[in-house]
Amino acid sequence: MVREGQESARKADRGRARPACPVGRAADGTWQVHDYAVARELLRGPGTVQAGLGIETVEKLPPRVRRPVLYRDGPEHREHRRQTARFFTPRRVDEHYRALMVRIAEEQLAALRAAGEAHLSDLAFDLAIGVVSDVIGLRYSRPGLRRRLERFFPEEFGQPGLTSVRGLYWLVRQNTNWLRIHLADVRPAIRAHRRRPHDDLISHLVAEGCSDAEILGECLTFAAAGMVTTREFISLAAWHLFSDTELLAHYRSADEAGRLATLQELLRLEPVIGQLRRRATRSVELAGPDGPVTVRPGEYVELLLDDANTDPKAVGEDPLLVRPGRAADVGAGLSFGDGPHRCPGAHIALLETDVFLSRLFALDGIRMNGEPRVAFQKAIGGYEIRGLTVALPRAGRR
Repeated sequence: MVREGQESARKADRGRARPACPVGRAADGTWQVHDYAVARELLRGPGTVQAGLGIETVEKLPPRVRRPVLYRDGPEHREHRRQTARFFTPRRVDEHYRALMVRIAEEQLAALRAAGEAHLSDLAFDLAIGVVSDVIGLRYSRPGLRRRLERFFPEEFGQPGLTSVRGLYWLVRQNTNWLRIHLADVRPAIRAHRRRPHDDLISHLVAEGCSDAEILGECLTFAAAGMVTTREFISLAAWHLFSDTELLAHYRSADEAGRLATLQELLRLEPVIGQLRRRATRSVELAGPDGPVTVRPGEYVELLLDDANTDPKAVGEDPLLVRPGRAADVGAGLSFGDGPHRCPGAHIALLETDVFLSRLFALDGIRMNGEPRVAFQKAIGGYEIRGLTVALPRAGRR
């Protein structure tokens, strides 16, 4: 876990040098925050709203269409989060979703035992899809949801538009993907929930009078936040455990609280989403190295979470190394965001990751074949782990 002379334990290094200043400015005028305390204060405080994460497309929707909660701010956003908080409390997660996580994890490991090897990203994605679908209420989908989501969230995104052949291709492709998920997954769920209410997010949205299009937007937002990111983190965490015998021994011998602390520390070091953007709606002061700097209304701020999470002033010595004990003080850092937009499903993501990995690494002879590859989504600084194949010896297959 901690080796003398080791500079960084990161697997998905984004290639930036450690910044000299806690707050700086990019060539395009965007403010960039590398400091943990400054980033946390900005996320918790007033004066900024969401930017990036596709909000430019959402802003083109007609005013009468309610935006997904991710893209709202202020009193309306706070009220929605208050009303839906019950779906994500640690107690509800433990009582309502733990058994589901165990069942789906066991199904994925049974498939692994039967085949002898599998792509970990496929196993992890099926797990995340099953869990989040239950939280949302997507229980009535036609077969093929994973394939539809993979098409909606491809490894490489193009920019939709009307001025080029490539832009037209991506415009048609994304609209087609929206339609496929609506017809095969969201519409059947809405109809079932209107016939008989359930205790889940879709029933809440139906009761609020949301349109089918608005519910589709919320479902896709949760799919991106809860399915895609969890898939990547499971793969990344497994890669660390396969690569570090000391860390793996610690994880295997720990109780659940200790295992969750290990996962939080890995997520602190390797946030799945590496940057968040905010737009100032009024003048906001940030603590710079030579005194406060002022972000003016309309200017953008980029919070570089992978830098903030390794700020030694906040997380202690050797911030680029894995030290599970540090999670007691800093948890996962800012990897789930902070403030009003902090990820509501943080506990779900960590628990389902542990439920799966604790069982995966209990398999006799489990091994990783080859070296995975890492790609990045530039818009969010997010990583994608591909090519991580797990395998069992013949004696371990049943």
